Amino acid sequence: MTIEFAAAQVRRIARALHESTLRRPRVAITLVMASVIAACGSGGDDAPANPVGSGELKAWALVGTTSAAQIARALTDAKLSDAGVAPVYGVASYRLEYLTSDARGAPILASGLVNVPIKAPGARSPVLGYQHGTIFRNAEAPSNNAVASEVSVVLASLGFIVVAPDYVGYGASLGSPHPYLLAGPTAAAVVDFLTATGTWRRGNAVADNGQLFLTGYSEGAYATMAAHRALQAIGSPHLQQLHGEIAGGGPYDVQATLDGLLDLVRDEEPVLGALLDPGFLRHLGSTVRNELRRALLRRLLPDDADVSFDTTFIDNYLADDAQAVAQLSSVHDWKPELPVLLFHGRDDRTVPYASASSALQAMRARGAGGMVGLSDCPATPSSHLGCVGPFITYLLAQLAPQARDL
Repeated sequence: MTIEFAAAQVRRIARALHESTLRRPRVAITLVMASVIAACGSGGDDAPANPVGSGELKAWALVGTTSAAQIARALTDAKLSDAGVAPVYGVASYRLEYLTSDARGAPILASGLVNVPIKAPGARSPVLGYQHGTIFRNAEAPSNNAVASEVSVVLASLGFIVVAPDYVGYGASLGSPHPYLLAGPTAAAVVDFLTATGTWRRGNAVADNGQLFLTGYSEGAYATMAAHRALQAIGSPHLQQLHGEIAGGGPYDVQATLDGLLDLVRDEEPVLGALLDPGFLRHLGSTVRNELRRALLRRLLPDDADVSFDTTFIDNYLADDAQAVAQLSSVHDWKPELPVLLFHGRDDRTVPYASASSALQAMRARGAGGMVGLSDCPATPSSHLGCVGPFITYLLAQLAPQARDL
């Protein structure tokens, strides 16, 4: 099994229609780049200038425009036209390059996609930070996939300015290992992209309305949680706009997530499973340890991936180094000061429900109280991929009473 995201949405929305979308000629939208930007209004003059180093905007380009009709047709082709998503606006998509940090803390050029709803001149929009789930091909990274079926494009058609980082290991940073389930560089990629996109909006008169929301599913939920925690820890200026996060199916408690995968190994490979016991993995012989490592990786990463993954989190787990897993990977044990709304399926065997319930318990134990909530996915069965569609419905329902200027 794989920890997938709304790559399930991009596979449910996307793969069901990705090829047909690419084959279909684009509907021309009679706007040049300058008029698309001008139609979005002014972004305010009191924000800081482009920083040097982390979050520095290095380059940007318009990659295309998509009409509301194209997006609606994409949803229909994917049999999602009844999911409560009704495109309102055409979308202009921009690829941005910016500086962030890799797993070693070294500066690296990364990329991401900004999708801007094409509204009347002067109209403002809320900002939605959308973190994609686990993907294994560079072509599926947001800035390489600005098509009508891309989730961030669909969400922008509802009236949000959607900012979607590729993460390190994709796009401009292809070739560098993706720091999979490593909290520090994951958070940095998101936070630094928020900074870079703010610089871009101010420089190009793309107006936001002062609202920021964060969301994602699966690894995207993990990245959202890691970024939210980092924003609070550093007292980021972005907190002044942040209204909270809505996260689904995330491996926030990485120890609990890998324990769940270990249970799958036991079920599916009983000979190997008979030798396994969490807390005693470090005592395994090298042959058994290597076989277990391969078994875990098979459930996380396909053989045909064209991006590389940093597997430090698995090595720490196999060394029974719970402290390293907690410090470097898990993102569940802290006290948020803004709402955290979690969504998870009880039948999820890819990312066990225990990851979400552990986050809820840990945050409330630290005094978060009702600031944190957990909603169960209503699908039957409530599997990881089966809960992607219900999560989108839940996300939009939670945003509806809060987001202005849609």
